[in-house]
Amino acid sequence: MPSASFTSRSYVRRSRRKGGNRIALPTTRTSSADPCEPQNIPGPNFALAPSAAPGVSTSSSSPINLNAPNTSGGGASNPVVPSTSTSPPGTSSSSPNSANSSHQSPYDLRKKSPTISHDSWAAAGPSSSTPHQFQCIPSISNSSTNSDMGCFLLPARKRPRRIYSTSTDSTVTSAAHYLQYEMPDEVLLTIFSYLLEQDLCRLSLVCKRFNTIANDTELWKRLYQSVYEYDIPLFNPEVCKFHFVKPEDSDFANPWKESFRQLYRGIHVRPGYQERKYKGRSISYFNTVQAALDYADERTGTSTTLTPNSVNSLNCSSSSSNSSSMAIDDNNVPDNTGSLIFLHAGHYRGEFLVIDSDVALIGAASGNVAESIVLERESESTVMFVEGAKHAYVGHMTLKFSPDVTSTVPHHKHYCLEVGENCSPTIDHCIIRSTSVVGAAVCVSGVGAIPVIRHCDISDCENVGLYVTDYAHGTYEHNEISRNALAGIWVKNFASPIMRENHIHHGRDVGIFTFDNGMGYFEKNDIHNNRIAGFEVKAGANPTVVKCDIHHGQTGGIYVHENGLGQFIENRIHSNNFAGVWITSNSNPTIRKNEIYNGHQGGVYIFGEGRGLIEHNNIYGNALAGIQIRTTSDPIVRHNKIHHGQHGGIYVHEKGQGLIEENEVYANTLAGVWITTGSTPVLRRNRIHSGKQVGVYFYDNGHGKLEDNDIFNHLYSGVQIRTGSNPVIRGNKIWGGQNGGVLVYNGGLGLLEQNEIFDNAMAGVWIKTDSNPTLKRNKIYDGRDGGICIFNGGKGILEENDIFRNTQAGVLISTQSHPILRRNRIFDGLAAGVEITNNATATLEFNQIFNNKFGGLCLASGVSPIVRGNKIFNNQDEVEKAVSGGQCLYKISSYTSFPMHDFYRCQTCNTTDRNAICVNCIKTCHAGHDVEFIRHDRFFCDCGAGTLTNQCQLQGEPTQDTDTLYDSAAPMESHTLMVN
Repeated sequence: MPSASFTSRSYVRRSRRKGGNRIALPTTRTSSADPCEPQNIPGPNFALAPSAAPGVSTSSSSPINLNAPNTSGGGASNPVVPSTSTSPPGTSSSSPNSANSSHQSPYDLRKKSPTISHDSWAAAGPSSSTPHQFQCIPSISNSSTNSDMGCFLLPARKRPRRIYSTSTDSTVTSAAHYLQYEMPDEVLLTIFSYLLEQDLCRLSLVCKRFNTIANDTELWKRLYQSVYEYDIPLFNPEVCKFHFVKPEDSDFANPWKESFRQLYRGIHVRPGYQERKYKGRSISYFNTVQAALDYADERTGTSTTLTPNSVNSLNCSSSSSNSSSMAIDDNNVPDNTGSLIFLHAGHYRGEFLVIDSDVALIGAASGNVAESIVLERESESTVMFVEGAKHAYVGHMTLKFSPDVTSTVPHHKHYCLEVGENCSPTIDHCIIRSTSVVGAAVCVSGVGAIPVIRHCDISDCENVGLYVTDYAHGTYEHNEISRNALAGIWVKNFASPIMRENHIHHGRDVGIFTFDNGMGYFEKNDIHNNRIAGFEVKAGANPTVVKCDIHHGQTGGIYVHENGLGQFIENRIHSNNFAGVWITSNSNPTIRKNEIYNGHQGGVYIFGEGRGLIEHNNIYGNALAGIQIRTTSDPIVRHNKIHHGQHGGIYVHEKGQGLIEENEVYANTLAGVWITTGSTPVLRRNRIHSGKQVGVYFYDNGHGKLEDNDIFNHLYSGVQIRTGSNPVIRGNKIWGGQNGGVLVYNGGLGLLEQNEIFDNAMAGVWIKTDSNPTLKRNKIYDGRDGGICIFNGGKGILEENDIFRNTQAGVLISTQSHPILRRNRIFDGLAAGVEITNNATATLEFNQIFNNKFGGLCLASGVSPIVRGNKIFNNQDEVEKAVSGGQCLYKISSYTSFPMHDFYRCQTCNTTDRNAICVNCIKTCHAGHDVEFIRHDRFFCDCGAGTLTNQCQLQGEPTQDTDTLYDSAAPMESHTLMVN
């Protein structure tokens, strides 16, 4: 052993580290299986010591004995340490100055004067405290700069040699001084590594140097892992909350010691350890869980949770203000703390655990803790919580229920984990498995059942994963629920759990099933790849589902049926094989603010008398209709965006109904809205635009109301009505259609009232093929073709409409059509006001036709309309003026309009039936030719257009057109695919 003299030895000085609980090591220190392995430890770190040294004798008659606390038990991990009560070799037992020198205690050494008598040290000895009753010593800061510290604060190599007396007291003092200040740190650390936690706590109170070494993190890590086996520290900051924290992420200077302190009250189930006894440790071991529970009940009684021995054994604090305390006091123990039981690695079979008190059971093992501890039963429930378990806890273990399939004992009411009435346990980080083909893996039932189940894995069960029923509540968070044979979760009979951030997937049935008045709040769950719906609601159930991801279901996303309710808010519902949301059989959920997209079929499908409020959703990119309503269903659909569908936007069929208002429907591949087969929805204040076909399409007896909508910029017509459909179209603005505003054909009906129809590329309204709509008080204007075109047997009643500023005729009636026009105003047209041609007829009563460019009423040959009470006035009659002035009619029409007048053929020039020559060109350009009169009708002059062989002498502008157009271009009819 090295000399006790500071001046005769040289070793590395300890660095002062912030926190003071760990010494600085010049080389990396690793946990060694050999606790005597020498370590490179820096020199001592000096600070003021406490005024007494409880646990270590300092009197002259009681030499220091580090072996005392560890004389029995402990096996190889607790070897006997040699006594250090005698003077170290090389230390003088007497001194020439012994008569005038006094012995100094560890506390006196910190004072300014080194000449304090042995009597005064002995008087301040151990009489103030017994070895087994330790009082917390106030910490003294290391930052003192008092000059009175004298030579004591000098570094070790600069400290002067001290001379001691030869008396017995001097020998003891020399040994104490050597241990506390002279012995190399590596030797002390090696000695301390043989000690247990209570001994280390006592030694940490001797002096600052002992405190620093006794709080070494590697010492406590090795000690901690021998007791608890965890790879990283586990903390228990509050009741029913345990969490692992990496040492580098911890706020504690010594996280291993702090974790040890928080967990020290625990009882351990560790087979083979029950007979082991340790001095310096107050831990109880048992071979079975039930024995530990019985012991816990006996120990705690009704209120006590900590034994006096466990408190006293660790009721010590360090002398440094930066050290972690091992004290267990009112400020450090969570309120209502019950017994704590650690289950070490093993497979515990057949233990029937009924927990009725505030006990915490937690797995203790290295690696994956939960996989190392298995509780398993074959009959009755594996773990059951009953009344009284208000703050019970089970965590970090595997629970299994594996009933014998050949057994005659019924187990349909037995579960892997069961939570009964009036208890609120916490189940945390557990793996839960059940092979029972009936019941559920986890059952929570009864009034007052309010568990917290979090971070659990409930998977691969042959039944339901989690079953919450009979008014139970509880919080269920961050669980993995997957691959179960039946539903991942059942909620029924007024149960109302809170489920957040669970992962529910790949179930062989539905993901979550709420039924029979089940309720609950489901937030931020990831639900996907389940064989049936991701979320099913049935029979009066009324859950609230918020911000969940419901996707890739093998059927649908959400299925609400048989009077189901529920609120589905801000969810992402996508990529499901069937519809994203199904609503049927008198169900009435609220579907609000969801993203519903990329479904392999439709977005929202409402059928079989379904209802519901569908609002503020973003519905897009679905393979079929964004919303489909059928079979007398009657939902409210409002404030949604329905767009970029691969099919239509909204499809209402088979007597579907519904209030559809204030939605934006746009950029869909087929019709924006389809209404067919006896359906009668009401569409109000929607914006339906930019579709690749029709805006709103009524066909096959589709009815309903279309009111106050904006319908614009469609590739086909804004509105199409056909085959017996009879809607009411009122107060809409219909513009920008590339194929016209409204097309009524193939026997279509309908009332069009008070609409604005304008700026369409073709006619504002088309009526054809035996259709018979009624148009009242509409404004049809600024069309790039005609205002209203009626042809191919079209009928209709046109009353009190304003038709103005259209490029072609205000009203064109052709090909056996016979409408009725009453009290309309037709004015300011760029062609004729009313033109009737091709054997059509009409009834014109009390109309006003004025200020039109080509004339007011223009009748082709053979046309005899019924005309009564009309006012035709102030028309510009530019056709007649051009004829009278000898102009070619092409001058006033170009090839974009068709003035009505006499037109001829020239047989000399061999013109065809599709060529027309105006009367002035016949007189001038074809004078002397063999010509014939064809009829009085609509045409533009081919001679003036320069399409004939001879050049027009009236200098018409040339064009590439070769055929005279007698009618406006026919509209494109929609042949939208019907999908039921």
